Amino acid sequence: MQTNPKVILIEDDPNDLLMTMRAMEKAGVASTDVLVARDGDEALRVFFGEDGKSEPSASLCDTLRLILLDLKLPKISGMDVLKQIKSNERTRLIPITMLTSSNEEQDVISCYKLGVNSYIQKPVTFEKFENTVKELGVYWVYVNQPVPRNTL
Repeated sequence: MQTNPKVILIEDDPNDLLMTMRAMEKAGVASTDVLVARDGDEALRVFFGEDGKSEPSASLCDTLRLILLDLKLPKISGMDVLKQIKSNERTRLIPITMLTSSNEEQDVISCYKLGVNSYIQKPVTFEKFENTVKELGVYWVYVNQPVPRNTL
């Protein structure tokens, strides 16, 4: 596993993954600073180990600036990933942006109730998608004040 990612991207769609990575690079976030998980199970293993019960590493939590999470994921849903990350003392303060195609009101409400920091419907056109992700990357990685180290 990559040891000090700034962003964890949890996305199963190869096209959205590619567009997101391009946009993050345009925002100044190097691909080496992005760790990709392609389903909910893989995402939870990044945080909680192969057994799903390990405590997340301090180094991961200290360097991580953003989790970009898709709602509709194979194996374990984005909603369940969100629940588990926000229910752990060490990971709950890491900002999570739900980046999804769903604009269902109930999905938006449920995600905010579970502690998501931002909910964005994926734009349809490539240009809008790229601009949205680029702005996200700039804001969360470079503008937003992160939680002080060693408090997670």
